[in-house]
Amino acid sequence: MNELVLLGIVFILLTVLGMPLFAAVGLTTALALFLIDIPYTLMAQTGYTSLTPFPLLTIPLFVLAGRLMEVGGMANRLISIATSLVGAYRGSLGLVTCFACMLFAALSGSGPATTAAIGSVTIPAMKRQGYDVPFAAAIAASAGALGSLIPPSNLMIIYGLVSETSIPRLFLAGVIPGIIITGFLMITTYIIARRRGYGGDGDRFTWGPFLRAGWEGKWAIGAPVLILGGIYGGAFTPTEAASVAVFYALFVGTFVYGELTFLKIVECLRFTALMTGLLILLTPTLAFGQLSAFYDVPAAVESAITAWTDNVFLVMILIGIFYIIVGTFMESLAQIILFTAVFLPLVTHLGVDPVLFGVFTVITCEIGFLTPPLGGNLNVASRISGITIEQISIAVLPFILAYSLGLVILIFVPEVSLWLPNLFYGEARY
Repeated sequence: MNELVLLGIVFILLTVLGMPLFAAVGLTTALALFLIDIPYTLMAQTGYTSLTPFPLLTIPLFVLAGRLMEVGGMANRLISIATSLVGAYRGSLGLVTCFACMLFAALSGSGPATTAAIGSVTIPAMKRQGYDVPFAAAIAASAGALGSLIPPSNLMIIYGLVSETSIPRLFLAGVIPGIIITGFLMITTYIIARRRGYGGDGDRFTWGPFLRAGWEGKWAIGAPVLILGGIYGGAFTPTEAASVAVFYALFVGTFVYGELTFLKIVECLRFTALMTGLLILLTPTLAFGQLSAFYDVPAAVESAITAWTDNVFLVMILIGIFYIIVGTFMESLAQIILFTAVFLPLVTHLGVDPVLFGVFTVITCEIGFLTPPLGGNLNVASRISGITIEQISIAVLPFILAYSLGLVILIFVPEVSLWLPNLFYGEARY
């Protein structure tokens, strides 16, 4: 136990000092190996095995596909469809941002990428319509987090690999919670916009503009149909679907919309390399997770919590609070890898479906995107809007409440998440 306390202090100290997370975890893991006299070759072996799973290719491919779709014109077409569908209501442009983020989330797989793609267009437009800038940035940041919940989702892929859970089941499990949270975000946007008198001066909804926008954006709408339809129709695996998405984005952006140039493609490749560089976290965090088994951390956590309560709802709420606090300073990728091994045995022992726990984990990570000081989506929205993260952090609080409400519904009504995967694949046996 003294060793665990020492490791915890070292990890927290290195993190507070500002050391990159992969280095902080790596040094803590090296210290743990030294303390229990395990050869350091464990780190090298884990580094090799962590990067060999074939489904891991899905992440850079979906990141690349999402970026190509953004700069290739698909994001603008989706915004046009959302704008024509919403019409002239109070906060209409904010509602468009939420709805467009939900649509683009089915292309990108990433929360920050969705925020950048949609927010770069809608935040300046909301500013021109007189929206308070922190409020406009908060809408884009919170709705952009849907990119990690609505399939395809990079975080769900990582969770699936770590927990050995079916990735297609995880994708399906995120659909209905994603739609519900989108509804909560739109309701929150409408209430605030109505009180402040934002928007509502555009054209009312009519079928003509909507059908024209839908026809012009048919190639953009076709992307999620192709990706998800191919996966669940049995035409290809999630990894193959990501490859198809890349070629589809290249074809549409280059030959249909004519907006992709050689320089833009190079920029997309550069962006993908930077984004997927986060996978460097895999080696130290997976090694750290393996060491937790040597120290019997999962068993100790289970004993400590079940000695206090074995109420599954209360346990899930406590884990959710812990995840949200950790998400304020820890990258979501590391959070999933480190703590899934600790908490998954506990919740499955209490009867929680691993697929449900995966969706639960991703939603808590989305809240982490919206909380400083790390707040990935806040950083993106801050750069687009030109204001500080602190200003956005206050404006985003009502939207965090919307996510929290969605999390509570998921905990108490698990069928919200499990109905679709059980419908397609039948109830899983664990």
